[in-house]
Amino acid sequence: MNMAIGYGAILAFTVLVVVVMNRARRGDATMSDYATGGRSFSSWFGTMAFLNTWLAGTVFVAFAGLTASGGVIGMYSLSYSLLSVVLMFFLGTPVNKWGRTHDLRTQADLLGLRYNSRSVRVIAAIIGVLASVPWVVLGMQSLGLVFSTLSFGQVSPYLAVVIGVLFIAARQIWTVKLGTRGLIISDMVQGLFAYGIGFLVIVGMLVWLINNGHGFGAMAPALLELPGPGSPAGPLYVFSLIFTGMMGAWCWPDLFVRMFSVRTPRTVQKSAVQAAPLMFIFSAALTTVSLLASSVPGVSEAPDTVWFIMAGIGGAGLVAVAGVCVVAATMGNVGANLQALGTQIANDIVGARSHHRVESAKGAKIAVAAVTLVSAAVALFTAHQVSGLIAIAFVSYQAICQLAPTLLLGIFWRRGTAAAANAAMVSGILVAAVLEIMYPSPLSIPWLGGLTSGVAGLIVNLAVYLAVSLLKPATAAEQHRVDALFDDLKTKTPVSQGAPS
Repeated sequence: MNMAIGYGAILAFTVLVVVVMNRARRGDATMSDYATGGRSFSSWFGTMAFLNTWLAGTVFVAFAGLTASGGVIGMYSLSYSLLSVVLMFFLGTPVNKWGRTHDLRTQADLLGLRYNSRSVRVIAAIIGVLASVPWVVLGMQSLGLVFSTLSFGQVSPYLAVVIGVLFIAARQIWTVKLGTRGLIISDMVQGLFAYGIGFLVIVGMLVWLINNGHGFGAMAPALLELPGPGSPAGPLYVFSLIFTGMMGAWCWPDLFVRMFSVRTPRTVQKSAVQAAPLMFIFSAALTTVSLLASSVPGVSEAPDTVWFIMAGIGGAGLVAVAGVCVVAATMGNVGANLQALGTQIANDIVGARSHHRVESAKGAKIAVAAVTLVSAAVALFTAHQVSGLIAIAFVSYQAICQLAPTLLLGIFWRRGTAAAANAAMVSGILVAAVLEIMYPSPLSIPWLGGLTSGVAGLIVNLAVYLAVSLLKPATAAEQHRVDALFDDLKTKTPVSQGAPS
């Protein structure tokens, strides 16, 4: 009976999401419509799309588990999340305006325009794909914990992962068919449940914890300490985690495209203002629950299950609701990732070989389906790994943040060149990869004072970008083109120059 309640709740919620998505269905879309949803959404849709993409289902599992086992260090995700919202506010004008004016569909598309370079566009797209696929796999694996828990012992952990992978893969049928428009509309439903109903569940958990002697005084003292001078992790370890998260935030292809899908730059800024308090309240509450629950029996032995251990106190019904929260958040993140990756592969890797802009969405749909199948195969192959999932997230961040100098300096600084961007991205990713092999995440690098492989790569990355840009500046013609691009941001009706192929 309990299993029927748990699985039935997921089925009912999935049907609701699919019905809502289908109501938004339109005819065959162009690549631009498929990738950006027609650039037509209001700020609240933009806010919920951002939250449902950023706050993945893993916040209830891997990140909650990190806090339950590691203590206050888990608060680092809240810090860099808020910093990412601040950055969103300032990115809104150039990204949205250039996107609308030049019909940009992806993050790599924007970089191709900014640097007038096919190679920059392709390298950025490849890094984005390689760094994002592990997050898709992570989302699929996280659902294994959901289906295992909601079976109430009737399904083995391995089989539960298989069920979770097949479930989320089947859900992507609608991602393939409907593109960004369907995703953003479904984000509203999924987000309201994951972070609205989820927040109410969190409040209930906090009340129970405090009333039953699980306050801060009951926690192990070690959980209230951050790594500092003399610690094994090193004095710069926490800084590295926050800095990597902040710098990598808008390097994720699925998050970046959200700034293309709303109506105006002002809409992006309104979404940022709306998202900040919602993210702070929800994330702070969830992190606090995970921290206080560290003293609850069973949590220290299986920290990744802290969300469900706490929900279990309320019986099968509350466990089912908690499970749907994870599923709702996972749907948003995995769907957004797959749609963005498929579009980027079709538009910026395959499409970059052509001298004409890709106009049909058919290639993107095929690519989304292919990435879904590959990710599902990897998730099934690694289905035995059902704990310690936070390490996958760490590795992905070390890679994706290597786009930051090329992306952020390219948007805010006129003197960056294509040669600098190519050299910086390649050198950064190579340094990060070598150090990641030597000091695999979540380990830090002792002889660098606790820096992670991603930050070490970023240092080299930034140095190369600045050195090449200053020592080998752009030609007069190229600098004139870039100046015109930036000057367009000051006008109300900029003239389209077209994006480079």
